[in-house]
Amino acid sequence: MAKFEKIAENLFCIDTYDLGLPNRTSSYLLKDEKIALIETSASPSVPYILKVLEELDISPSDIDYLILTHIHLDHAGGAGVFMQHCPKAKVFVHPKGVRHLVDPSRLIASAKSVYGEKFDGIFGEILPIAEERFHPVEDGRSLNLGASTLTFYHTKGHANHHISIHDSITNGMFVGDTTGVYYPDMAEEDFDVILPSTSPNQFDPDLMEESIQLYEKIKPEMIYFGHYGAYSNPEFAYEEVRRYLPIFVQAGRQAMQEESEFTMQVNRTEQILTEIIFKELQLKGLPENQPIFKVIPLDLAVSAMGIIDYLIKAEQSSHVK
Repeated sequence: MAKFEKIAENLFCIDTYDLGLPNRTSSYLLKDEKIALIETSASPSVPYILKVLEELDISPSDIDYLILTHIHLDHAGGAGVFMQHCPKAKVFVHPKGVRHLVDPSRLIASAKSVYGEKFDGIFGEILPIAEERFHPVEDGRSLNLGASTLTFYHTKGHANHHISIHDSITNGMFVGDTTGVYYPDMAEEDFDVILPSTSPNQFDPDLMEESIQLYEKIKPEMIYFGHYGAYSNPEFAYEEVRRYLPIFVQAGRQAMQEESEFTMQVNRTEQILTEIIFKELQLKGLPENQPIFKVIPLDLAVSAMGIIDYLIKAEQSSHVK
């Protein structure tokens, strides 16, 4: 089943069913004189993208650009598979991301260290992309698609190779993971839930704050989440990431005081955050059968690793000084 939403005349959000679940990851299709796809998610998501292209009467051979906010596999793992279908497409990505997509062995090894035996089922086949097909994106660079212009910004915090993309037509910003995870399952509720995405191994809360301040200067009216979909209240997203980041970091600090081994520190961080967030949601009256209670732990498990990784590196850095 293919699912997509028309956001604007030239812009479509495609559900890429990360982990086989709806509303987890999104690709965005910009259809102008030139056609661009932003994000592929992992390889198992590519058939969903191809099916939507078919429904929109677009051939993969018509795709001019594949744009990746960053190279984490839940955003770019399917890029190699997708590019096999797109003979003329160029890949726009942060300069630091190119070599890892030309030779994805380090990406694969890193993800396997996080996901273990679940790796193959989650990410599938990860194929290399020929180096000549890349267009490394410098900060402030623009790309004209026709009526619309895309402007690229380097936005660290979630990862050092992260970019964000501003669309001139909708005054929208494709934010990747910089403003966290939005849960569309809350659409029928009285409040939204947005949590930071702090996955390993380059998470830095100070750099994430700098990137959010950049968004505030640009003033987009919409933000387009990697997880998941279009969102019309950017200021609330910024506020929630800022509110939760100190809570996430403090949970990691508490876990490191209580546990001495990395895995136990991660597990304890996840437990603390789950208790805090679930209690907050329950106090707001959210019923126990709300799907979000099953989805949030999927994100916190990985975010907890990033928190502990960040704190260990910060501690090592302070010792060096």
